[in-house]
Amino acid sequence: MEIILKEDVVNLGYKDDIVTVKSGYGRNYLIPTGKAVIASPAAKKMLAEDLRQRAHKLEKIKKDAEAVAESLKDVSLKIVTKASATGTIYGAVTNIQIADELAKLGHNIDRKMIIVKGGIKEVGNYVAVVKLHKEVSVEIPFEVVAEEA
Repeated sequence: MEIILKEDVVNLGYKDDIVTVKSGYGRNYLIPTGKAVIASPAAKKMLAEDLRQRAHKLEKIKKDAEAVAESLKDVSLKIVTKASATGTIYGAVTNIQIADELAKLGHNIDRKMIIVKGGIKEVGNYVAVVKLHKEVSVEIPFEVVAEEA
């Protein structure tokens, strides 16, 4: 089943993308929640016209995302957390802590835009990916260190 996304859906696509999904996922989740519409020929024509009219706005949004990516390019974070003597963290480091550390540096990034691969449960060096736009992302290295007692 082909659908047109009305908003960004994680691991599926971005707003105004035409994607193919299983019909149950489309009918039972995406369409009733307002995240998508069926990609009929008329809807595709309307999407094409809307994209043509919004091309200028989309270019500005992309340039803004590139500017934010440029400011984040040289950022490296140090996250201090409680850990055992062996280096195992109590809990895990998530995108929320990374967003908080970025906010302390003056970069207000939504935590939903930050992707951390796997559960970070040990002290060490890691990389988080910030997806600012569907074509713009930046990698932020961060170090997890144990809190001094």
